[in-house]
Amino acid sequence: MKILTYTGLLIALLTAGLFPNSIKPHDNATLTGAWTFVSGSTTTTTIFSDKYFATATYDKDGKTFAGTAGGSWKVDGKNLVLLYEFNTLHPEQVGTSVPREMALKGKSMTLANDQTKETWNRLDDGTPGKLAGAWLITGRYNNGELRTMTPGARRTMKILSGTRFQWIAYNVDTKEFFGTGGGTYTTADGKLDSLVQRMGAEEAQFLEKHGC
Repeated sequence: MKILTYTGLLIALLTAGLFPNSIKPHDNATLTGAWTFVSGSTTTTTIFSDKYFATATYDKDGKTFAGTAGGSWKVDGKNLVLLYEFNTLHPEQVGTSVPREMALKGKSMTLANDQTKETWNRLDDGTPGKLAGAWLITGRYNNGELRTMTPGARRTMKILSGTRFQWIAYNVDTKEFFGTGGGTYTTADGKLDSLVQRMGAEEAQFLEKHGC
């Protein structure tokens, strides 16, 4: 009996030593918030709400915008699966699901496929801002008057973490992309207090929380 116990312990220790960063299944809640990946002068920021995500790649110092992508997402075992509704860098991926092997360790996340391996760092976990989630525009203000609208194939969505935001305008049927913007924000008493643009420009908009 002792031999079996010691053997099992030895196997466990050897396994831990051989595979210290082995990937374990995760649920969606572990990813919600904002993450960043830096490569040279280029920064990529991804915001995950409960169901949706938005990614922006840009050079902050050079004030240039490289591209954006987003849609819905889920965790499937060891994989992060991204279903793209828009993708300016790889438009051929729109409407497809792309899995990436995922590993989480503390505030770091590793994403890998056959060609690349990236290490992302967490910016926030959906706090402290009170507006985290995915929101769809349901109206616009014109001369102080709110004109309501029903979101269709063409939509404008804003995705917020606890400190970051990104808005995106696109058409889910034609796969057209119209524009984006984003940056950081803060809230006071549950309301938007300040907002700093990273890219793009936007009009005053009335938003409803969508999907999460």
